[in-house]
Amino acid sequence: MPIKVLQKEGNELKLRFEGETHTSLELFRSKLDSKSSVEYINFFPGHPELDDPELYIRTKGKTNPVKLIQDVCKEISTEFKSITLKK
Repeated sequence: MPIKVLQKEGNELKLRFEGETHTSLELFRSKLDSKSSVEYINFFPGHPELDDPELYIRTKGKTNPVKLIQDVCKEISTEFKSITLKK
């Protein structure tokens, strides 16, 4: 999943998730929204056939938004690794 950094200024980060849908960004938004270090989080789906969705995050204090995104990626990856199919 290619992710392009559109803006990185202080505690603000804006990313474009290339080739993804709002479904993927909803997962990130949900995880990030549960973090106490996040001041604001939202995603913008744009036009479904023309635009790649974008995620905007603003953190509190000295929390690095890039590090926070990386940590959430690891959390999501770990959760998906533990999926099992039941018969």
